[in-house]
Amino acid sequence: MIPTAPFGRTGHHSTRAIFGAAALSRVSQEDADRTLDLILQYGVNHIDTAASYGDSELRIGPWMREHRSRFFLATKTGERTYQRARDEIRRSLERLRVDQIDLIQLHNLVDPQEWEQALGPGGALEAAIEAREQGLVRFIGVTGHGVTVAAQHRRALERFPFDSVLLPYSYILMQNPQYAADFEALAAVCRERGVAMQTIKAITQAPWGERERAYATWYAPLEDQADIDLAVHWVLGRPDVFLNTVGDIALLPRVLDAASRFQSRPGDEEMERLAAERQMAPLFV
Repeated sequence: MIPTAPFGRTGHHSTRAIFGAAALSRVSQEDADRTLDLILQYGVNHIDTAASYGDSELRIGPWMREHRSRFFLATKTGERTYQRARDEIRRSLERLRVDQIDLIQLHNLVDPQEWEQALGPGGALEAAIEAREQGLVRFIGVTGHGVTVAAQHRRALERFPFDSVLLPYSYILMQNPQYAADFEALAAVCRERGVAMQTIKAITQAPWGERERAYATWYAPLEDQADIDLAVHWVLGRPDVFLNTVGDIALLPRVLDAASRFQSRPGDEEMERLAAERQMAPLFV
C-alpha cells in the first residue's frame, strides 16, 4: 500500500502517489477498468484528470457510481474565459457522472497573456469560484509546465489563494539552478499557506527527439524497474510533495510498485550515475 499525507489544507489525506489519469486518454473501457482496479489494489485514493485528456473523464465516469466515496476527484479546465470555463466544468461533471468535483484546476497556466486572461475579470478563475459557491467543486488549483512555471505559480498565489499547484519535478530538472531556486521559493510559500504541491514528469529520461515513441507519455520515460525506483523514490524523498504517476497504463504498474516500496531517498551519487548511464536530459529547457 502507498502511504498518505495531508493534501494541503483540504482536509483530505491523499496517497502520495496520485493517479495521473492522462493514462486513460486513448484506451478502451476494458483497459481503463483494469487500470482503475489496479490503483484500488494499491490503495490510491486520488484521481487527477482533465477535460483535455481525450476520453479519460468518460473512462472514469462508470466507476464513480460505486467508487465515488473512495476518491478525491480532480479535473482541469484549459479554457481561459468565464463562459467557456463555466461550460467546460459542467461538461466534466457530466462526463465524470458526479454532482461535485473535489478540485478544479486552471490547466497549464504559464503563457503570460493567458495567465492574465484566466485570472483577470471575466476569466476562468471567476467560473471556478462560481462553481465552488454553487457546490459543484470544493477546491481550486493551478497547473503548468516549463521552466518558468514555478515562478508563475508563486505569482498566482499572490493573486488568489489556490488550494493546490501542479508542476514538473525530477532529479534531472532540478539540476537547472534557476528552476531549482524558483521551485524552492514556491515550496516555501506552499508550506506557509497550506497549499498542496503535486509534481509530474518524475520518470523522464529525455525528450523523445528522433526516437520511436513507444509509450503514450510526452517524454521518453525510464523503463527498467530499478531506474523507475530511483526516480520515484527521489521525488517521494521530499515529504512536502505528491507524485502524479505516469501517462501510460503499461508503465503505471512499475510506478505504483516503486511508490509502494518507498523507504528513503537515493543519494546524489546514485542519481548522478543513473543520469549518466541513461543519458538523462530535462524535458524543459
